[in-house]
Amino acid sequence: MAFNSSLSGMRAANADLNVTSHNIANVNTTGFKESRAEFAEVFSSTGYGLLRNGIGAGVRLTNVAQQFSQGDINQTGRYLDMAVDKEGFFTVSNNGTNVYTRAGNFQRDPNGYVTTPEGYRLQVFPPRADGTGFDTGNLTDLRLLTTDSPPSPTTRVELGVTLPGNAAQPTIAPFSPTDSASYNETTSVTVYDSLGVAHQQTVYYVKTPNPNEWQMHTYVDGTSMGAPTTVQFDNNGTLTAPANGLVTLSPFTPSTGAGVLNMTLDISGTTQYGEQFAKRIQNQDGYATGKLNEFSVSETGVVYARYSNGEDQALGQVALANFSNPQGLVSQGNNTWTHSYASGEPRIGAPGTSDFGQVGSGALEASTVDLTEQLVNMIVAQRNFQANSQALSTQDQITQAVINIR
Repeated sequence: MAFNSSLSGMRAANADLNVTSHNIANVNTTGFKESRAEFAEVFSSTGYGLLRNGIGAGVRLTNVAQQFSQGDINQTGRYLDMAVDKEGFFTVSNNGTNVYTRAGNFQRDPNGYVTTPEGYRLQVFPPRADGTGFDTGNLTDLRLLTTDSPPSPTTRVELGVTLPGNAAQPTIAPFSPTDSASYNETTSVTVYDSLGVAHQQTVYYVKTPNPNEWQMHTYVDGTSMGAPTTVQFDNNGTLTAPANGLVTLSPFTPSTGAGVLNMTLDISGTTQYGEQFAKRIQNQDGYATGKLNEFSVSETGVVYARYSNGEDQALGQVALANFSNPQGLVSQGNNTWTHSYASGEPRIGAPGTSDFGQVGSGALEASTVDLTEQLVNMIVAQRNFQANSQALSTQDQITQAVINIR
């Protein structure tokens, strides 16, 4: 019996040493979670009533449990490096089978898919077709395409100016956009057609003989956008006409072959104060074709393509998985796990919601291995092995002494 106990102790110490060696080997592995060897005593069954006299039969290895504690998050500056802060695992697809990882050292393959170094594709929630968030009921491969951002025609222009309260009527009449003496002030803004071609919209302000009244003439590329608009203010300089400050302009047909531009001019921010003209508000909602500048990832895991025209296109939201018992996950190597009955089914959710952590972009989670602690564990395992081997040697000497009795 003593031989068996000592042998089991040596096996246990060797298993402990193997686990420690595995931890040390992965001290620099991204997203690695250290393991711990767990043991239980072996106790032989005895007859009824004699259990208090039973002697243990050694030890056995019951579990090699990975410890899913948070590793340090180190900044790398590389946009495809991601780290989960707190709970959750990245979901990646291995030829259609989902596995889970904490290692966020992703890369882009030749087809634009975001993958692990082993080629497993990162899973995201796809954007909804209507642009209202993400479809959290479905998963898809994240693919980074380098296509241009399509243009959008201008539909609304917002101009806010301050017209001088002491302005006089121009000396030249009637108004002509080519004669600066026929108008008081002017301002212009760039608008875009459906092909993304820029056009110049110019607004001319002409003071009328009536107090607090102006005529506003709007042109696009030298073409009049309809009859002039009468602009009126009260004696405090506040706009009273047109109603709500909105002017519907005549349709403009570009010569580029683009669709007809139907625009509304918003001058609700226009006032009549002081003695000098000032431009204060100038916005429009169209934009030209955009060239891809970069990709970025937000804390909530939304992956954006950013374009030169100022537009951001959401490509998907990183899908995280969590489990009732992470220690029940089954390691598959390559920093991945699969779920099991012990872990429970995966719960898939968006970063920053429920018990899911946030995603840090341009960062990686370091291994949770504490090298100093592992070196101490290695010494302890070595001493345990030596002690058990010494017990085995002692038992051998006792046995030999008994055999030698005459």
